[in-house]
Amino acid sequence: MDPIRLLIFDLDGTLIDSLPDLADATNLIRGKFGLPQIGIPDVRKLVGQGARSLVERALPGLGEPEIEAALEEFLAYNLAHIADKTRPYPGVPETLQELAGLDIPMVVLSNKNVALCREVLAKLGLERHFTDIFGADSFPYRKPSPEPVLAVLNEFGVAAGQCVMVGDSVNDIAAGGGAGVWTVGCSYGYGEKSELEAASYRVSDFPELLQLPFVRKIDG
Repeated sequence: MDPIRLLIFDLDGTLIDSLPDLADATNLIRGKFGLPQIGIPDVRKLVGQGARSLVERALPGLGEPEIEAALEEFLAYNLAHIADKTRPYPGVPETLQELAGLDIPMVVLSNKNVALCREVLAKLGLERHFTDIFGADSFPYRKPSPEPVLAVLNEFGVAAGQCVMVGDSVNDIAAGGGAGVWTVGCSYGYGEKSELEAASYRVSDFPELLQLPFVRKIDG
């Protein structure tokens, strides 16, 4: 393994558990259209491809004008309530602090719009750990396309073999794998364990990152 010079992190399901707030936003728009409320396990199945996909799947059968209006309301509510119930996963703040000691750039790459990413990270006191933050609207493509990962590599002038992508779903593992970077699958997140089978490494909690070979190699 080449020396690691860049760490890329997914956000929802990897650094933070945002499902309770996403469920509230989802049920708000479902209620507007007379649809019954759904629980967190059902909302979990809707996340991963960005807000528009979530809204479309939460409101099946609606036309484009209704989806556009619902998306606008969903995003406004989500921004206003971005961290009402959302929390970092156990050990995330402490582990990010440890990783910061490696003195290499750490960035977030999410399928959530970048303004929402920045807002929630700031509210939770995590933004300071990251050199940059990229969202669904930062590039023409989003995960699972490798293009966003390749764009981040290009921006930092880092070769694929010198980068690690950390995420909880097939979107992250496919994007990272397609770009040729090392991948870490987080089994505690929103994705099914089968989605992480192609990952270079797997962890059952965030602090386990500190035990992986690439961290020990940098640190040592």
